Amino acid sequence: MTGFSSGPLLQEDALTAEHDPTLLLRQMRPVLHPDQHGFAVAGPGAVDTPLAVIAEAEGTTVVATLAALDAARLPGAGPMARISLSVHSALTAVGLTAAVATALAARRISANVIAGFQHDHIFVPWDRRMAAMAALQALSDG
Repeated sequence: MTGFSSGPLLQEDALTAEHDPTLLLRQMRPVLHPDQHGFAVAGPGAVDTPLAVIAEAEGTTVVATLAALDAARLPGAGPMARISLSVHSALTAVGLTAAVATALAARRISANVIAGFQHDHIFVPWDRRMAAMAALQALSDG
């Protein structure tokens, strides 16, 4: 990409984002979003309001609400619940994803994690969302 420079963004992230694993867990404050989400394979621009778009060799994965996937007439894998961690985790932080995945796996809850620049978003089966929230809150409480 022309004009792309990762230097300043990573420096800014290093100054404002949390790196300490103990603080990350204590301050993660999970938030459960009310809408059902799903994952689908689609061409670029197929969904008006995607949460994430991931280019893979086999096709483009789109993560969006099930309503947005339905509006685009895309069959999606789901329903999934989206839980966002409110802590501003550094992209270079170590251990947060592993701790979250371990806590959910201990309760036999599958998890798909997408990291944004500011926050991590965890997708869990819709019918296990409350158990996932309890597991994450217990992890945060120590």
